[in-house]
Amino acid sequence: MTIEQLHGKLISKEIKVEELVHQYYEKIEAKDKDISAYISLCKDNAMKNAVLIQERINQNKDITPLTGIPMAIKDNMCTKDSKTTCGSKMLENFEPPYNATVVEKLESSGSILLGKLNMDEFAMGGSTENSAFKKTKNPYDLSRVPGGSSGGSAACVAADMAVFTLGSDTGGSIRQPASFCGVVGLKPTYGTISRYGLVAFASSLDQIGPITKTVTDAGLVLNATAGKDKYDSTSSERNIADYNEYLKKDIKNIKLAVPRQYLASGISAEVKDSILNAINEYEKMGIVCEYVDLKLADYAIAAYYIISSAEASSNLARYDGIKYGYHSENYTNLIELYKNSRSEGFGAEVKRRIMLGTYALSSGYYDAYYKKALQVRTLIKNEFDKIFETYDGIIGPTAPTTAYKIGEKSEDPLEMYLGDVYTVSVNIAGLPAISIPCGFDSHHLPVGLQIIGKAFDERKILQIAYAYEQQSSFQGLIKEAK
Repeated sequence: MTIEQLHGKLISKEIKVEELVHQYYEKIEAKDKDISAYISLCKDNAMKNAVLIQERINQNKDITPLTGIPMAIKDNMCTKDSKTTCGSKMLENFEPPYNATVVEKLESSGSILLGKLNMDEFAMGGSTENSAFKKTKNPYDLSRVPGGSSGGSAACVAADMAVFTLGSDTGGSIRQPASFCGVVGLKPTYGTISRYGLVAFASSLDQIGPITKTVTDAGLVLNATAGKDKYDSTSSERNIADYNEYLKKDIKNIKLAVPRQYLASGISAEVKDSILNAINEYEKMGIVCEYVDLKLADYAIAAYYIISSAEASSNLARYDGIKYGYHSENYTNLIELYKNSRSEGFGAEVKRRIMLGTYALSSGYYDAYYKKALQVRTLIKNEFDKIFETYDGIIGPTAPTTAYKIGEKSEDPLEMYLGDVYTVSVNIAGLPAISIPCGFDSHHLPVGLQIIGKAFDERKILQIAYAYEQQSSFQGLIKEAK
């Protein structure tokens, strides 16, 4: 059931919070041994909080749409007195002394944390195969990846082991797994949700966002988590009371752009067919869809991996085996301690990106790589701004393929990086985007439709996504999936 549906049952007292939380733990016990979405559970705290939240409902006190709703979060968001591992041996036993701002906000809204979810180590990867602890599987086909790096978050919602989850998106890490797992994934505008307590990968690109079953639910979670935070100077001061405000408004004056480059070479035929069908559905609704050129799209991947790896090499320098995190027992001096702690504590993908980033920032190469990537970033943002002078949104595929087999691309990092071709430019430009299901391929694997909007115009992309979600063809897809 969705947040909306469960909220009604909780408020009418058809079901108690304790019963609901208990049911979700039963689901986790039954399903997660096959899917491996959770790294850790917070069962004792969840059951205690369920009793307290039920008292709030009984007294009709401080009720929000999320009151009593069980949720889970990606394991790179700090939770006080419970582990935050980032899917890494480096932080295997790390217990933060504070909660991330999003955790504080969700708990104050009455939502109940079931546990922490598996991810690619330090959010670096697109398949959740890079976790130090386990490989998460796609609920549609257990031999396939759920996407990444928020693969645990997407698989958890798809398998209904939480009503909603939070992920983080640096270059598509919410939207791509949402596409692979047939759920809704929203990446808000940079600064919409506080990053305080989110373990940094690339600070100018990272953004927390919800993964849900419906577009309406995504707006409800965004309502609860968005807003200025005194602990995060990059958080926006814009105050939007209700992100679902436009959902049911007339859409006939909306114009959508379809980049030709997004439907050119590299996309699978079945994904392309699903996207074209979605475009056709929008045109039937009276929305104007026009093809445009996004000429700098081909440069987004290169710019993204230079910028993100450079920022990662800087952010991950703090893990030295001394203050906290993994500490090697095999050393004779300080340099060896640093070297061995990092060699043993980090996985292969994290090491690869640290080395790439350090190289791009090094003397003699900074101007040729990092500075050039920042210049391309500005050009990409300007190109998006130009399109938004005419159009209300941009639509296209979320990923060029559906979920691939576990192990199929893990030996070829470059091929996996190319899977981010439609998502990374959104982070580079700091824009909001949402992925919604729009079809299935011949293997019955979900296809995701991505809708990109102007900065801080989440209400518009939610409206555009909701309009498609309400179509009879989409409802038929959902029944087929179930």
